[in-house]
Amino acid sequence: MDEGGSESRGFGGGRRAAGAGAREALGAPGLVMGASYVGFGSLARESGFSVWQGLGSTVTGWTLPGQVALVELYAVGASLFAVTLAVALANARLLPMTVSLIPILWRPGTPRWVRYAIAHLIVITSWAQAMQRCPSLPRAERLPYFVAFSTTLWIVTLVATAVGYLLAGMVPEPVMLGLVFLTPIYFMLILAAEIGIRPKALALGYGAVAGPILHLLTPNWGLLLTGVLAGTAAFLTDRRLRRVGG
Repeated sequence: MDEGGSESRGFGGGRRAAGAGAREALGAPGLVMGASYVGFGSLARESGFSVWQGLGSTVTGWTLPGQVALVELYAVGASLFAVTLAVALANARLLPMTVSLIPILWRPGTPRWVRYAIAHLIVITSWAQAMQRCPSLPRAERLPYFVAFSTTLWIVTLVATAVGYLLAGMVPEPVMLGLVFLTPIYFMLILAAEIGIRPKALALGYGAVAGPILHLLTPNWGLLLTGVLAGTAAFLTDRRLRRVGG
């Protein structure tokens, strides 16, 4: 037992944990992210990106909202400052994910540079999977599992980006855009599976109410404000309920 939670027997070693992570990534997570990146590859080509630019964005900025912002702003000729700001804001949500996940994955004695390397592998899908699976694993197996899971997804999305780029023009635009949104839908389904956990249920509930209202009030900032306000409200509500013994 350690501070990460109640541990199970795990997979029986780091290599087996890595193998399990790779196999699990090739299931539903890989299918969903692969389909999403097929849509992104098509979008990149339609926006004037070369195949290498599209692949480069997946290698260096591996997160769909930021990549979509990048190609769309590039297509309309936005300035470098505007593109940089939009991508930074789109990816800002990864900071709290990284802060919450790194302590779970960390093992004493691991070189510090590894911390910065694995931060690049944290996206919505890998974060949600790791938050579900890793706390119950022995600490020595958590990092191998996560790295194998995320690296496999990364490779899948690189292949899917290239495939989508080659298929551009053959895929109807509504289908292409729909594929891009598969990942957030999958993420919502993962969270819905844990609706019995009060802080998550509160955050989802507050977000569902605040999201449409804030989008109508300020389409450009509605999503960001919804995340900040709904998350804060859920945290404060849960803390208040704990204090009164709820």
